[in-house]
Amino acid sequence: MVTPGYWRNEESTRKAIVEGWFHTGDMVRLDEDGYLFVVDRIKNMFISGGENVYPAEVERVLQTHASVSEAAVVGVADARWGEVGKAFVVLRPNAVASEAGLQEHCRSLLARFKVPRYIIFVEELPKNDTGKINRAALKQLA
Repeated sequence: MVTPGYWRNEESTRKAIVEGWFHTGDMVRLDEDGYLFVVDRIKNMFISGGENVYPAEVERVLQTHASVSEAAVVGVADARWGEVGKAFVVLRPNAVASEAGLQEHCRSLLARFKVPRYIIFVEELPKNDTGKINRAALKQLA
């Protein structure tokens, strides 16, 4: 079943439903065995120095650090690169981490342009009613 459109938002409906097809905005990759993997949402992607950065990839790497409970990344304006990553990180109880330490952790697992330029420690991430990270609220904080 597919939505007939966005409630009272004809412009968004026109953009999302093209020739009868609903464009979700999900970015996927196909592996050599024919399996599809959701990478991120196109709306979350930002471009840093001409390279696409998918926040979900960076967030997964941040969450592999022993001190990190949750992380969310958004793109913020940068005079040199166009946009750079800004990570909002929630630490595990009694855990300690530094901005430099988390950036080094990311450098060991990601291409340099994907490493967040800024890391902000927060008590909790803003979430919507369904429990998903509220990226619009994060962009306003950024």
